[in-house]
Amino acid sequence: MLGPVILAASRSDKMRRFVSAAPGTKQVVDRFIAGETVDQVVPIVEDAADKGLEVTLDVVGEDITTPAQAEAARDAYLELIERLKDLGLGTRAEMSVKLSMFGQALEGGHELALANVRPVVEAAAAIGTTVTLDAEDHTTLDSMFAIHEELRKEFPETGCVIQSYLFRTEDDARRLAAAGSRVRIVKGAYKEPASVAYQDKAEIDKAYVRITRILMEGEGYPMIGSHDPRLIAIAQELGRQAGRKLDEYEFQMLYGIRSDEHIRLAAEGHRMRVYTAYGTDWYGYFMRRLAEKPANLLFFGRSILTKG
Repeated sequence: MLGPVILAASRSDKMRRFVSAAPGTKQVVDRFIAGETVDQVVPIVEDAADKGLEVTLDVVGEDITTPAQAEAARDAYLELIERLKDLGLGTRAEMSVKLSMFGQALEGGHELALANVRPVVEAAAAIGTTVTLDAEDHTTLDSMFAIHEELRKEFPETGCVIQSYLFRTEDDARRLAAAGSRVRIVKGAYKEPASVAYQDKAEIDKAYVRITRILMEGEGYPMIGSHDPRLIAIAQELGRQAGRKLDEYEFQMLYGIRSDEHIRLAAEGHRMRVYTAYGTDWYGYFMRRLAEKPANLLFFGRSILTKG
């Protein structure tokens, strides 16, 4: 049960300082974070394209405390989109954004986040790609879904993320599985109370399968976010049962995790997208990756001991 402890630590400034200073941190962070700058991430996008993979790019950073920081986050994405345009990579890469990074938690945050994310969605559409709104903790979801609905009026391919550990998600999936929608299903990576979320892994997995079935049988475009071989195989079977062709849904996995599986699925004819995070404010993202899989924490621990 280390996951909840690690998720709690992801909000701790004291733990942030400790982890940042640990001698083995960089080695592990480099496994999950593609770099700190656009210049460092562009070769990774090019390499993925050469391998038949697609990417979704996330400029990490969530602890926004001022409107100026939210505008800086917007500008970081606009810079990224401009670079993709210059390199002709727009059709190989989409963007993933967390609305907290665009000011959602500030005063007037809903309107502020919408105002900041809209130019990013517009710029992405102009180079032939899309934006997906990441799901965060359950208190932010009504705002996220409302912004998603508003953006889709003009940019219908704007995607969103749903999380199988939340009780509400099956109803959300039924509502979202409409023609033209793009929906990524993940298990969820935030510390949520038992009043709103399953706490048992088996129950989370069962919900994941039920929700995947809803998405596959719907009229939208499912994006299967998982590294679990069993859930991947189930998703493939549900796709077959729903009569979907291989290009009518896709798999998504994190940069640095199961890279051989990325290649295998692409070679089978599946659309395979690698969720690729970069930037300097990596701590929250990094800690959730540790919480998701004990092996990641063990790898981190060995690195600290080796470098210490």
